[in-house]
Amino acid sequence: MKTTATVLRSMGHESPFSGSKPLERVELDLDPPGPGELLIRVRAAGLCHSDLSVITAVRPRVMPMALGHEAAGEVVEAGSADSAFKPGDHVVLAFVPACGECEFCLQGRPALCEPGAVANNAGTLLCGERRIHEPGGDVNHHLGVSAFSDHIVVSEKSAVVVPDELPFEIAALFGCAVLTGAGALLNTAAEALPAASVGVFGLGGVGLAALIAAKSQGASEIVAVDRVPAKLELALELGATVAIDASEGDVPARIKEATGGGVEVAVETVGHEAVLAEAYAATKRGGMTVTAGLPHPDGVLQIQALSLVAEERTLKGSYLGSCIPSRDIPRFIEMYEAGVLPVDRLLSHRLTPDEINEGFDRLASGEAVRQVVLF
Repeated sequence: MKTTATVLRSMGHESPFSGSKPLERVELDLDPPGPGELLIRVRAAGLCHSDLSVITAVRPRVMPMALGHEAAGEVVEAGSADSAFKPGDHVVLAFVPACGECEFCLQGRPALCEPGAVANNAGTLLCGERRIHEPGGDVNHHLGVSAFSDHIVVSEKSAVVVPDELPFEIAALFGCAVLTGAGALLNTAAEALPAASVGVFGLGGVGLAALIAAKSQGASEIVAVDRVPAKLELALELGATVAIDASEGDVPARIKEATGGGVEVAVETVGHEAVLAEAYAATKRGGMTVTAGLPHPDGVLQIQALSLVAEERTLKGSYLGSCIPSRDIPRFIEMYEAGVLPVDRLLSHRLTPDEINEGFDRLASGEAVRQVVLF
């Protein structure tokens, strides 16, 4: 069949993307789903910094690539007769297709799935094949999803069934922003909870998801850090007790002053080694610093090594929010439906597919929290 996808042919583009238009809407050939795969009609897809990082070459990927990885849609067809999925099922897609059989999957750590990582780096589905093509050859999949497309083929390992009544534009956010941000707090930092004080560095969709997760756990002090005044205002509305403009000077010192020595848990979502160093410096003795951001591969973190021992500090990485998507997507949706995880407040803009380049300008400038393309 044919599908219309959003294709990136080269990396290293600079904004404004509205002028250079690195992303083009292209009609492609889409194979039917193979065994263990699904044909999905995409209904909503979110714009994420991980997409932007491919456009700017901060996160190098194979080209050409059908971009997008945060999505919700409905099943059109299953490639296996005995599939647990059926046509009409509403699904959220996770950006690590976990095989369920490797060492890490068996340990309950699907974010580290080795075959999933190999497939994502190669631009294939979990089976090692590409299902999208153009006259000149194959087009690569983005993180097993390629969400900015009308129709996609994905591994069943990428999909989680969600309630039909959940709006697609909200459901999409659970595939990355909520998994990554809320998971970083509720899973990666779980041993440090309940924490009286939490700091969140970067207030995009991932950072604000971490913030509302901290609020759901009863944190009495939540410090929000960003450079965009509107995002700081939104953070205060969502439960932050202190808002710090990162453009106004020594952030760790100001946090320590505001909290009486630093925060017990700091979550960094910006994806820059200098911001991670600030988050670590703002974490108090005995505390935990969690990073969910993806810096440039050449970035090097510099911290005081002695503090790890003398202050019994913990520094942890968090990928996919240390989540098990089949467990955590339904769990986080239940929290949303109960009113304790207001994910809908993260949605700042609704776009048409033809507005994606302009949307990435908005994301790069910091104007947007989470933008969703509606198909």
